[in-house]
Amino acid sequence: MTNKPQTLYDKIWNDHVVGTRPDGTSIIYIDRHLVHEVTSPQAFEGLRLSERKLRRPDLTLAVPDHNLPTTARVDASGNPIPIADPESAAQLAALERNVTEFNVPYIGATHINQGIVHVVGPELGFTLPGTTLVCGDSHTAAHGALGSLAFGIGTSEVEHVMATQTLLLRKSKSMEIRVEGDLPHGVTPKDLILHIIGVIGTAGGTGYVIEYRGRVFEQMSVEGRLTVSNMSIEAGARAGLIAPDDVTFDYLHDRPMSPTGDDWDAAVAYWRTLKSDEGANFDKSITINAADIAPTISWGTSPEDVIAITDIIPSPDDYADPSKREAVIASLEYMGLTPGMKASDIAIENIFIGSCTNSRIEDLRAAAQILKGRKKSDYVKWAIIVPGSGQVKAEAEAEGLDKIFIDAGFEWREPGCSACLGMNPDKVPAGERCASTSNRNFVGRQGPGSRTHLLSPAMAAAAAVNGRLSDIREFI
Repeated sequence: MTNKPQTLYDKIWNDHVVGTRPDGTSIIYIDRHLVHEVTSPQAFEGLRLSERKLRRPDLTLAVPDHNLPTTARVDASGNPIPIADPESAAQLAALERNVTEFNVPYIGATHINQGIVHVVGPELGFTLPGTTLVCGDSHTAAHGALGSLAFGIGTSEVEHVMATQTLLLRKSKSMEIRVEGDLPHGVTPKDLILHIIGVIGTAGGTGYVIEYRGRVFEQMSVEGRLTVSNMSIEAGARAGLIAPDDVTFDYLHDRPMSPTGDDWDAAVAYWRTLKSDEGANFDKSITINAADIAPTISWGTSPEDVIAITDIIPSPDDYADPSKREAVIASLEYMGLTPGMKASDIAIENIFIGSCTNSRIEDLRAAAQILKGRKKSDYVKWAIIVPGSGQVKAEAEAEGLDKIFIDAGFEWREPGCSACLGMNPDKVPAGERCASTSNRNFVGRQGPGSRTHLLSPAMAAAAAVNGRLSDIREFI
């Protein structure tokens, strides 16, 4: 124990240290492990070959999401529709075999709770404040929105957690990102995190665990916090924490896997201690004025390539660093953009609203607010909305949001990762642009030759109506 003021990261880390080695690395206990079909087959096979058991099946939860098609999964008779892609079918079948053999709790493709692991975990109460949570997926950082030290791990680490419920880690440095003031009209959590990445760069958080602090985050919903923490990895950070508070506790209360009764009261009492102490030292602190943030879009092939919707496409000459100039030249060529072009003049052929960043009910409501009574532009060829889970889908349908989307010319799909990445049928055609609420705009991320512009759900809906990137403030 120490009387020295501690950060939130310090507190969670110290509570989970099993032992520290002479080289400074520590054995950290892992409370929760999310598993999907992409990184788990090799890990399960490793257990099998070494004749090891899964140490804590009860602390593990498996959900398929990356490879699943988002079109209908059962036929008119209720029979499963076979997966057309052989590789995807093999990965999904392997997951089903492995969870059966190792007795892992499993949410199958047609279960009401199926969805993206980073949506399902929080909404079921599997994600809890003060826990360590891992998954073989970089966007595990999302769960930090609930005050969980959550991060992605590689396949060998997945196997290590399965076998030992621990990881060997070196503690990261701590970074405070404080946003002061109030977000302006039309600015959403997605605009905020894109702006933050634009300020610090995709390497700005490398070696750090970020804690997001300030009035903006205190007033933000859990859904908004999940969006911000989710993209911490795009800033290079190991994880992105937000201290749990009454907003968090209200969200988690009565979730299926949340504590109940006296256990709930004890948990909340502990969770209230999970905040950085006054005077706690951060290795790096950054302050951002919320008033400086506008509705934001990405223009290039890195999440740090962002501008306000009212800005123009930059020129390589705007950058002093030679390596950045070269990157800008390559991005402009790949994206088919010209320096000086207005962001609002960029025509869009495809719209994707979904992903573990922006597929929760709050995101869908924001899109529906823009689309209600409107139609997508004829220029837009393909527009899909993919809820993050079966629960989100059911809630949206109960509110009639699906009808708004369909009337506007969108396709209403089944839950999954979908067009966030090219691992399922939902791909953007080569050379075409997509206004996407996902988290990465890398070369070919949404399909070979695809051109991705990252933005908020409301901005994606506005782009669908106008057939070009548009300022949401013109709609609300």
